[in-house]
Amino acid sequence: MSRDSSSGRFGGSAWRRSKQEPKNRSFLRELPLLIGIALVLSLLVKTFLVQAFFIPSESMEQTLHGCAGCTGDRILVDKVSYRFGEPSPGDIVVFRGPSSWTPEAPPPNQGVLGRIGGFFGVPQASEKDFVKRVVAVGGQKVACCDRRGRVTVDGKPLDEPYIYENNPVKERAFGPVTVPEGRLWVMGDHRSASADSRAHVSDQFTGTISVDDVIGKAFIIVWPPTRWNFLGSGG
Repeated sequence: MSRDSSSGRFGGSAWRRSKQEPKNRSFLRELPLLIGIALVLSLLVKTFLVQAFFIPSESMEQTLHGCAGCTGDRILVDKVSYRFGEPSPGDIVVFRGPSSWTPEAPPPNQGVLGRIGGFFGVPQASEKDFVKRVVAVGGQKVACCDRRGRVTVDGKPLDEPYIYENNPVKERAFGPVTVPEGRLWVMGDHRSASADSRAHVSDQFTGTISVDDVIGKAFIIVWPPTRWNFLGSGG
């Protein structure tokens, strides 16, 4: 009686193992497919919807934190909005710098894994990408300064509460520059540490950048957690 019972138990265990093993093998076969689908979806999101970026320099302090030679804030950039409209004054944009623009800070060495991660949307710092605030758009005339040292657009002074450590008034002068259609005049919020449109007025586009070179609009700081915050136009 006990032998039969023991056989039943052993037989039952073997039966359960035989049912589980095909399931485990099936999952292992499907795992590469699931990983591949996840990577493709990540690539599609990065290409068409949202992309993450590092802030490698101090040119947008204190709106965005960064430092030379290190990685600062991580931001997400909306790549959809500008498919249906163009950047507006006050927007914080990430763009591919013209050939005449040189990096403001060397990005940290990401290594092989970092470069692979960047292909699938992990935040990367690039010498070719810049983040600045749109100050004037095509057809507008931008200059500095009025009697209070403020930037003017079409003769009207801007209220810019986000400016950090600005230059003395006597060192702020530029323009006037009329922004060509399809181009943007951009400046960093840390005016005394930003090599922006002002630093490139002698190039063929008088310091402006093409709307077509804009990657997207920065809309949120996602890292570090203590810096989590939405970025609206105008700071």
